[in-house]
Amino acid sequence: MPSEFTGKHVTVAGLGVSGVPAAKVLHGLGAHVTVVNDGADERARAQAAQLEALGVTVRLGDGDTLPEGTELIVTAPGWKPDKPLFTAAREAGVPVWGDVELAWRLRGPDAAPWLAVTGTNGKTTTVQMLASILKAAGLRTAAVGNIGVSLLDAVTGEEEYDVLAVELSSYQLHWAPSLRAHSAAVLNLAPDHLDWHGSMEAYAADKGRIYEGNRVACVYNVADKATEDLVRAADVEEGCRAVGFTLGTPGPSQLGVVEGLLVDRAFVEDRQKNAQELAEISDVNPPAPHNIANALAAAGLARAFGVRAAAVRDGLRAFTPDAHRIAHVADVDGVAYVDDSKATNTHATEASLAAYESIVWIAGGLAKGATFDELVAGAAKRLRGAVLIGADRALIREALARHAPEVPVVDLDRTDTGAMLQAVQEARRLARPGDTVLLAPACASMDMFTNYNQRGDAFAQAVRELGA
Repeated sequence: MPSEFTGKHVTVAGLGVSGVPAAKVLHGLGAHVTVVNDGADERARAQAAQLEALGVTVRLGDGDTLPEGTELIVTAPGWKPDKPLFTAAREAGVPVWGDVELAWRLRGPDAAPWLAVTGTNGKTTTVQMLASILKAAGLRTAAVGNIGVSLLDAVTGEEEYDVLAVELSSYQLHWAPSLRAHSAAVLNLAPDHLDWHGSMEAYAADKGRIYEGNRVACVYNVADKATEDLVRAADVEEGCRAVGFTLGTPGPSQLGVVEGLLVDRAFVEDRQKNAQELAEISDVNPPAPHNIANALAAAGLARAFGVRAAAVRDGLRAFTPDAHRIAHVADVDGVAYVDDSKATNTHATEASLAAYESIVWIAGGLAKGATFDELVAGAAKRLRGAVLIGADRALIREALARHAPEVPVVDLDRTDTGAMLQAVQEARRLARPGDTVLLAPACASMDMFTNYNQRGDAFAQAVRELGA
């Protein structure tokens, strides 16, 4: 396969995390590579200089014009399909791949199979759980893809793998038409990135691409019918099975929960009558409902690959979640303080709010077009109070007024980063022993912070100051 790139004129669209590795790999395969990039900031200039030193042509400040002679475009996943560059490519009959598609096509004949995960929320945690389970089974593996480790590095590097745990975003799947995973899971579907995809139907269709050509199992969420619909629509290999996961008692061909145990009724003999214990709920860290669902999805993919039950338990016990994902920061005066800054949309925040009984909720930021009525109505009975920060906090305040008028609300009319300390102090004033002060913003962070990590760090620092 690599020999087909020798002498080929390939345009790489976008620098950054995916574009630079793609340009280097293609150049190494003998392609004539031109990189185009919209921006020309200091970081882009530094990356351009690095590539130009290798002999790669870089064109900064113009990502819309198709370079003459282009035979293939390899794009960064975030570039929207309606960009003029891609319109010109379609008119010229030039194919467009993402870096995931390129990685898929560059795999050798004995390449490690992919166990793939997508969904609106929970992808990274599930893939990390899956990798932990696979390692506990003694398999050579890595968590790769949208998780930050380049798939190109994984498939072209010298390290050998038995199987890869692959996180894929809807953007990446849109640009990966020939991807065919061993088994795959769609965790959930909720409106997100609709400005990029154009509609919820298009967003769901791109997520559903992950099931195309699956060989062993299509893992879906029993509580989210849209994920099962994607399985039904997929063209899979003969013998590939639909495997559901549920927080309830599982039926045949499902994984679920029975009396505090995670159990498998999909990958056992006589699944009509039998179930296999995999782990205890206490083996899942943290044991919030949506995280138990993540664990079941990871277990389903691992079991599809033939992993024994004991390795599921051992892998879940060994797993430590990333920062800012329902992370317990401290207890102060009998009140728990929990950082879920990663909850940047309403779907993730709904799951976070469902994990606690009595909550002082810190929320707000950039709404990205979201509405909050359904979220607030569903959580109203759990709310002791709310502290609102950020540019679009009024949208949440209005939803609280409509659906939870008895809940006291503190509206902080400031968007500087110091607002977080005041927010935590106000939350402490509202909380009672036994409550949880929960940072689950339901919004993006860029109005006040560089990213959700910095927002979560600010929350944790403010809590530590309370404790001191």
